[in-house]
Amino acid sequence: MTQLKTIYPKATICLRMVLPNHRPKNTRSLFVIPLIALALSGCSPQVGSVEPSTDVPEAQGWRTEVIASGLAHPWSIAWLPDGSALITERPGRLRLLRDAVLEPRPIGGVPKVCTDCGQGGLLEVALHPSFAENQLVYLTYATGTRDANRTTLARGRLDGLQLRDLEVIFQNADAKSGGQHFGSRLVWLPDGTLLISIGDGGNPPVSFDGDNIRKQAQELGTHFGKVLRLRDDGSAPPDNPFIAQAGAKPEIYSYGHRNIQGMAYDASTARVWANEHGSRGGDELNIIAAGNNYGWPEVTYSMEYWGPPISNQTQRPDVTDPVVVWTPSKAPSGLTVYRGREFPAWRGDLFSGALKFKQVRRLDLEDGRVVGEEKLSIGKRVRDVRQGPDGGLYLLTDEPDGALLRLFPD
Repeated sequence: MTQLKTIYPKATICLRMVLPNHRPKNTRSLFVIPLIALALSGCSPQVGSVEPSTDVPEAQGWRTEVIASGLAHPWSIAWLPDGSALITERPGRLRLLRDAVLEPRPIGGVPKVCTDCGQGGLLEVALHPSFAENQLVYLTYATGTRDANRTTLARGRLDGLQLRDLEVIFQNADAKSGGQHFGSRLVWLPDGTLLISIGDGGNPPVSFDGDNIRKQAQELGTHFGKVLRLRDDGSAPPDNPFIAQAGAKPEIYSYGHRNIQGMAYDASTARVWANEHGSRGGDELNIIAAGNNYGWPEVTYSMEYWGPPISNQTQRPDVTDPVVVWTPSKAPSGLTVYRGREFPAWRGDLFSGALKFKQVRRLDLEDGRVVGEEKLSIGKRVRDVRQGPDGGLYLLTDEPDGALLRLFPD
């Protein structure tokens, strides 16, 4: 592979995407394989400036402990002011964790979710910034049926083990078919507005308006493939970037996304970070900014699941470059910025879950740039990564018998 990089420095990126586990066995293959990679992928030697991140070293000096188990595909966790926590289970239950013990009875008043929607179900949970005064809890979930479903946002008032006064405050304006790409992460901004990620709707042959639904990520007339910015009642703030543009959805904050399932706000730098799924290869870490286009599916490092590149462009002047591209795909999930004290060398770094690789990636940040990357091998699909009120790093594992784990120095 070293010789390959010397002979075809850009073609090896295509090769890693097409044959990520291949190791040349003879000299002849060193010349033939790059030509095959270029022919099969249609990839131009000039693939852009972002070198795909492949395998990385194992982080040292850490261990995990199980805090709670017996969770059915947990998706998200939010801590209450008293140190207890709310945890969503994708089949449609909201659980209360108090003193490291799960309440046996789920919280009542949770909305009905689509349990036949594949990746859908009950997804994100977040507390209103003024939760101590208003007890408002926000939930994202899939509603509808397998043939017609959408991402929905509701809020209710937590009263003991009951959600009261539940109301739907936002829904994707259009329904889709299938069970893919609901997005659904929530992030509060300092001005009291709320960001919500909405997926592109799914892979071909899922269609919308007579074409592949993923193309809607570039259309400002739908919510598919967007990050939206809402007021706490679900309405669009008057200063959103496309609110005055004819035909554009007023809630849109950024567009050109495939499926963001990790999003975090760093108060120290005022940056919004997001990691999103690519197709085959091309997972991305991005800095989200108002009005920006992130390219999907017209500008991407991703390949079709059946072989060729989705686009012949990996860069374009009007498209924001990703900070990191993961190829092969790690299937990114929860994302957090670590500001705790237990791991001093990790303070200010990003931690990104990986469903496919069953690990967490630590992204070493310096001045907004990723200068290094390590993996923490967990051995379970990591769905969410959060810093708790005690400063610790917590993980949710997405398994039929999922668990809440905490990291400790070893």
